[in-house]
Amino acid sequence: MSKRDKLSNRRLFLKSSLVAGASINGVISANSAFAKNQGDGFLEVDPWTKTQGSTFVNPPYGLPSKYEKNVVRLLPSPAPTFLTGSRTPLQSLHGIITPNGLVFERHHAGVPDINPDLHKLVIHGLVDRPMVFSMEDIVRFPSESRINFLECSGNSAAELKKASNQTVQQIHGLLSCCEWTGVRLSTILQECGVQPSAKWALAEGADGAAMTRSIPMSKMMDDALLVYAQNGEMLRAEQGYPLRLFLPGYEGNMSIKWLRRIKLGTEPWQTREETSAYTDLRADGKALQFTFAMEVKSVITQPSGMMKLKSKGFYEISGFAWSGNGKIRRVEVSTDGGKSWSEAVLQEPVIDKSLVRFRFPWMWDGAPATLMSRAVDSSGEVQPTMDAVIKAKSANTFYHNNAIQPWRVAANGEVTNGR
Repeated sequence: MSKRDKLSNRRLFLKSSLVAGASINGVISANSAFAKNQGDGFLEVDPWTKTQGSTFVNPPYGLPSKYEKNVVRLLPSPAPTFLTGSRTPLQSLHGIITPNGLVFERHHAGVPDINPDLHKLVIHGLVDRPMVFSMEDIVRFPSESRINFLECSGNSAAELKKASNQTVQQIHGLLSCCEWTGVRLSTILQECGVQPSAKWALAEGADGAAMTRSIPMSKMMDDALLVYAQNGEMLRAEQGYPLRLFLPGYEGNMSIKWLRRIKLGTEPWQTREETSAYTDLRADGKALQFTFAMEVKSVITQPSGMMKLKSKGFYEISGFAWSGNGKIRRVEVSTDGGKSWSEAVLQEPVIDKSLVRFRFPWMWDGAPATLMSRAVDSSGEVQPTMDAVIKAKSANTFYHNNAIQPWRVAANGEVTNGR
């Protein structure tokens, strides 16, 4: 988006906000605590102002306020198995960064307990110099940090089967966005001397499942990272401590956690995770392999499923947009089920392969409404409807659902899944 487009977009937002806000004061203040407390107790001192506060937190690692105890990852039900994960509470987040304690989990054989002093990374195959790196070796290389999203390719999959999930977290919670810090993989591969015949790489994890995926060398030499830190601290155990591969924009299963081995070869290895799983099943029963980049997508998080609008008046519609194929160029919002669309404002920063926060002013008149968002990325791809996704892929498809998510607002203000 050009500077002129950004200014135009901002002016449009401000103009819409002013129109929507013409009666904000009348609607909001009439029901506000300010209007109800104009008596003698208006400036009464609260009890917590009259006492000494607590000193340092215990335990020493900082925790959220006790009043935020419900902002947690959603665990699967029934009881978790090894092949499981947890989901990020997207509807409760602000900005674009997911706190480490809320980043979604996905693991296939539990979380291994790895001593970083003993962990090794082996690089072999079509290289001139097969090498073994310790964590001490890896952190001595020049590092870099990037803000990128991470999304499981099975995110939103149940919606393809018209499931009855209710919240953003339940439907889209296999998605997070972090600052990732590590070493550019190409730097280390160059130390080993990549042979010209190497076209694919096999990445293997040290977990009990020995997770393995085949990855094109073009990606490995482009923006792949060997990550050891996340949001300013060392990786959490469930996120791959002490070392994971990170492939910006690619489906999460390929960013192998607990990375122990990279082997270079001439063709893909046809592992379990790219044959019997993580493929797109077509109508004729054949499966399409190697759909790597996550396609353009967005979701409204405020207001969204299981929330309730308490009164008529002004609300800011907000949510996330992202694409594995580049930057988000534009997000449009509809409040009438897709009959008409208006452009939302993108909150800075707008970063390649990152979540982007969008905002849109809305004056709710108390009538039923259906809220939707659709994103457009820098490659020109437009987020499709569910019908378009199924038509393009097939009714058998399970992974890579990037369809528009509708939220239905009832006359009583209750918000539900609009599928």
